[in-house]
Amino acid sequence: MDKSISEMVDASLKRIREMTDVSMIIGEKIVAEDGTTIIPVSKVSVGFASGGSDFGKKNDGVAPNFGGGVGSAMRITPVAFLVVSNGNVRILPVTQSESGPLDRAVDLIPEIIDKISSAIDKKKKKDDAQGDSEESACE
Repeated sequence: MDKSISEMVDASLKRIREMTDVSMIIGEKIVAEDGTTIIPVSKVSVGFASGGSDFGKKNDGVAPNFGGGVGSAMRITPVAFLVVSNGNVRILPVTQSESGPLDRAVDLIPEIIDKISSAIDKKKKKDDAQGDSEESACE
């Protein structure tokens, strides 16, 4: 069993090494007509798992049954662009929201409070103006 799992893991790691390259993180430079150089920067995440099981016992020198599996996943996320122009270097971040609806709602709370406060202030001013008009009409 140890040899089979070891072979599967080695084959998977070899395949991951073949797929990954430094150009996945720091991409190929792009040169614009005006001489500006743009270099993409990404984040690479790799996950890996393996497992196996021995189903029987060795009998008469025959290897036991074996079942196993190996899996991996890779995710490449753009992070930023390095921009080199006229001797200046700038980093332009790529903003991606990985937040869910609840996080988005929490982010919007200050804006919602401001809008509600503004509406209440307008209503108070309107009510105060109407109250002043009614008082002057009564006098």
